[in-house]
Amino acid sequence: MIVLDCGLDEKLKWGCPCYTFEEKNIVLIHVFKEYCALLFFKGVLLNDAKEVLIQQTKNVQVARQIRFTSTREIVRLKTILKAYIYEAIEVEKAALKVKLKKTAEFKIPEEFQKNLDKKPALKTAFKALTPGRQRAYIFYFSQAKLSKTRASRVEKSIQQILNGKGLND
Repeated sequence: MIVLDCGLDEKLKWGCPCYTFEEKNIVLIHVFKEYCALLFFKGVLLNDAKEVLIQQTKNVQVARQIRFTSTREIVRLKTILKAYIYEAIEVEKAALKVKLKKTAEFKIPEEFQKNLDKKPALKTAFKALTPGRQRAYIFYFSQAKLSKTRASRVEKSIQQILNGKGLND
C-alpha cells in the first residue's frame, strides 16, 4: 500500500510485485528466507540520507535495497520509504543513467585466463558472447574461493562458451 500510495502501477515481473512509472521499473518487492526487501532499480542514484540502502552483492552496480525483517520496521520507515520512492520516480523522470563498468574492467580469474590464452577458439567464442553473458561467467568463476573449484567451473563451462551459450542457457 505504501508503494501504491506513491502513484506507481503494480505488475508481476520475475515472480515478484514490481512497481512502475510510465512502464519504467522503479521498485520491486523481493522475498527471501530471512528478510524481504524493497529493491530500487536505480538505487545507486538516490541520495541515501538515512543510510538505509544496501548493495546486495559487490557485483551489483545499480540496484539497491532496503531490507525488512518485520512489518513493524516497514510501518516505522513509512515516511522514509515514500521519500525514497518519490526520489526514485524523479530519477526516472530525469532519465538519469548509470555508467556501468565495462566487462573488460572486471578481473578475469587466473584459471580462466590460462584457458583463454591456450585456446584461441575459446577466446574468440568468449569475446563473441554478449557483455552480460561474459560477466556472468566471470562472476561465476570468481565466486569460488578455491583455485581447484574455479578450475573445475571453468572446465565444465568451456563447451557451453564454445557453443555460444550463456551460463544459464
